[in-house]
Amino acid sequence: MSRADGVDVPAGVGGAADVGAARPVDWEALKAAAVAAMRHAYVPYSKFPVGAAALTGDGRLVSGCNVENASYGLTLCAECALVGNLHMTGGGLLRAFYCVDGEGNILMPCGRCRQLLYEFRAPDMELMTTQGIKMMDQVLPDAFGPQHLEETP
Repeated sequence: MSRADGVDVPAGVGGAADVGAARPVDWEALKAAAVAAMRHAYVPYSKFPVGAAALTGDGRLVSGCNVENASYGLTLCAECALVGNLHMTGGGLLRAFYCVDGEGNILMPCGRCRQLLYEFRAPDMELMTTQGIKMMDQVLPDAFGPQHLEETP
């Protein structure tokens, strides 16, 4: 099946009828979605394509790929594109996350991207890591977030 943005989505992932918040995460299908996103990466400089896919709390699939820029510092990580996709498709919170390199191997988000994912996580967000499935709070302990910016009376 294909989403409106042209990314092929494996069966069993991507709709509220398929993946509800109470259902277990189909990690293989999420990996396949990350690989599909990675195939759209724009990496003329590093030649290091990255794809990311996540499930939202309401069961939607969002994905992203890295998009490089000649100035390097302006390069967009796959996680940035994924969060943009999250907001373009209705917002919400991320429940499960998977990131891959050009060979389909698991990639751990860098610190900047962990911070970005933290801001848009569901309370029980899980990530596939090189050491198995972990909770967001395990990969970014004692994180700084929006709650630290709330005004106090």
